[in-house]
Amino acid sequence: MEDMMRKPRDFDAELKALEEKARQIKVSKLQQLGELVIATGADALSADELAGALIVLAETKDAGKREAWAKRGAAFFQGRSRRTASAPDRDAGGAATQPGGAPSASGGAGAS
Repeated sequence: MEDMMRKPRDFDAELKALEEKARQIKVSKLQQLGELVIATGADALSADELAGALIVLAETKDAGKREAWAKRGAAFFQGRSRRTASAPDRDAGGAATQPGGAPSASGGAGAS
């Protein structure tokens, strides 16, 4: 009968491993957010400006604005993946999107 008993699980060790995994995910998330700030050029803003813009974004309930921002974000990421594949296509489409979009995003947030 003793041969049939299985070894008890070490819940403490499993919890410790999960906590470490959660910590690693948080660190990775912070790193990715920092990389995103740099990639979008938002690192040129002061910390106060960036924090203020993010607060306005987080407080916005207008579904239309949020959907438009999501589309711009998706286009940004698609443009970055295309850039690595073919730089000339990215330069033609990205130049008009980036400068033209930034004022409309801040103008839209100020208009609410």
